[in-house]
Amino acid sequence: MIGLKRDQVASAKRIVVKVGSSSISGENSDQITPLVDALAEAYGRGTEVVLISSGAVATGMPFLELDERPNDVATQQAAAAVGQNVLIFRYQESLDRYEIAAGTVLLTEGDLLNEPHRSNTRRALNRLLDLRILPVVNENDTVAVYGLRFGSNDRLAALVSTLISADLLIMLSDVDALYTKPPHLPGAEKLDVIAADNPLTDFEFSSSGATGVGTGGASTKVVAARLATNAGTAVLITSTELAAAALRGEHVGTWFEPVDGEDERALL
Repeated sequence: MIGLKRDQVASAKRIVVKVGSSSISGENSDQITPLVDALAEAYGRGTEVVLISSGAVATGMPFLELDERPNDVATQQAAAAVGQNVLIFRYQESLDRYEIAAGTVLLTEGDLLNEPHRSNTRRALNRLLDLRILPVVNENDTVAVYGLRFGSNDRLAALVSTLISADLLIMLSDVDALYTKPPHLPGAEKLDVIAADNPLTDFEFSSSGATGVGTGGASTKVVAARLATNAGTAVLITSTELAAAALRGEHVGTWFEPVDGEDERALL
């Protein structure tokens, strides 16, 4: 199997886009509109698009009159239950401008790792894409205690990408690319391309997000990128504001080259 090349992004058949909580909740909730614009542009040229969207807990917090992410699981679950409903409404309201229908898919880790749930999930996602529905996927935070404890949807995005044989996974956050160390530190240099055989042992990646609503950091994205590229899916890490440029194939962010060779998706 030959993996997608960076100059082939605009012609990719199937793309998974993951966006973090801080990019589309709170003061940034208005960023859903330009994100949907970018997704709709790719959809319009025939690309099959799956959106992995964090943000259920963060979106639900104001409705529970919470100023910061709750620490107890029960309140996190309550916030997620409220927030997921609002989040999907906001996506669909924006997608209505393009007459695109969203399909909500809430998953737990077992849905992607254990049969027959894994096969059922693949079939459901493939059928939604066949019907030209845009799946909006999130971890089922209301019941997935494990998912809430670890928080990040980066791994979920990688697993979904391999499950449906996506050509490309684009992971969006508040930072335009990966850097050799946290970008606010002196001497941090932007990473343009990560070769498939690069062990990444010389770099310092943050393990936490930059805000109080998200829980993922650069390190979780690197681990997720490796999971996807080892199965043949190329990965691009960039900022949410560069989503349109990324989907057009412009030279932005950090590109992880996929591993060429035997298709390993069935092993995941």
